[in-house]
Amino acid sequence: MKIILAVDSFKGCLSSQEANNAAAEGVYSVCPDAKVVQIPVSDGGEGFLEAFHAAVGGEMIEVKVKDPLMRPVTAEFLLKGDTAVIEMAQASGLNLLKEEERNPLSATSYGTGELVAHAIRKGVKHIIIGLGGSATSDAGIGMLSALVDAFANHGVWNDIDVFKDVTFTVASDVKNPLYGENGAACVFAPQKGATPEMVLRLDERARRFADISARHFGYDYSMREGAGAAGGVGYAFLQYLKAECKPGVQLLLDTIGFDEIVKDADLVITGEGSADSQTLMGKLPIGILEHSPGIPVFLIAGRVGDIRQLQKAGFAKVECINPENMEMEEAIRKDVALRNIRHTIIRMVREWM
Repeated sequence: MKIILAVDSFKGCLSSQEANNAAAEGVYSVCPDAKVVQIPVSDGGEGFLEAFHAAVGGEMIEVKVKDPLMRPVTAEFLLKGDTAVIEMAQASGLNLLKEEERNPLSATSYGTGELVAHAIRKGVKHIIIGLGGSATSDAGIGMLSALVDAFANHGVWNDIDVFKDVTFTVASDVKNPLYGENGAACVFAPQKGATPEMVLRLDERARRFADISARHFGYDYSMREGAGAAGGVGYAFLQYLKAECKPGVQLLLDTIGFDEIVKDADLVITGEGSADSQTLMGKLPIGILEHSPGIPVFLIAGRVGDIRQLQKAGFAKVECINPENMEMEEAIRKDVALRNIRHTIIRMVREWM
């Protein structure tokens, strides 16, 4: 019996690898002879770098960059041949800030630009950037400023030569435009600490930047799908660096050859921290489901909503790992979450068998 485990990270609690390990222990408790294949996964946010490293190997490069408040922080990127993989959250992630520090009016993507600059100095020809989990809503201005500081003469952007031989792929499942009612500020900034007044200011700032950029280049990518990713960093890559935008889960599954791995599987188990109707809008579990035709796919999560919609989408089983009356403070403890995943998988697999 072959069982695939592809569980996303439980943000602020477990990495993808930790969640998979706990699920594997549950499987082996019921099926000690099962062939279990663990696949660390991420849709572009936290764990993106770890997932790619597990998939393709390569060298992790440690560098000093700026965090969202321009404080020094240590970050990593992956170097594999002439390709670099960058996780924006390493430099510009919401996880780097205390709750009281969250303010997208002041948070900057400058550190992400520094990561890109470090990768380019290594001579890479292709850069993949996972855009999830950012603390910023600066339309990528900070990221571009770091690249100008690193490479431009006299601080002026004019199709800097160093970028002409480098291609960029942005990994994000966000399809929102840069600005407007469905834009980066209106949809995502409140999650990053923005008040309603801040949202209006951020949206207007993004509009002005897009207008200036369009006049400079003669084209405008602000309404393209993915422009609103990571507070508009997606737009900066599309408009200024001619990046290609791909769904993060699709990019990872293609890289690891998931379709080949799964074709003879008997069961697939996936999961994420919170599963609801938004899961069906391009998040990792639905990507796993779509690439597992004819194979039962179980979904686990720390919180589950809209369960009928998830089941209607095709998940064979959908389970919350936490007991109904468990307090959130206890549920997010690592030891508790690991135990709950093990127990949930034991119950689900026993019922399935």
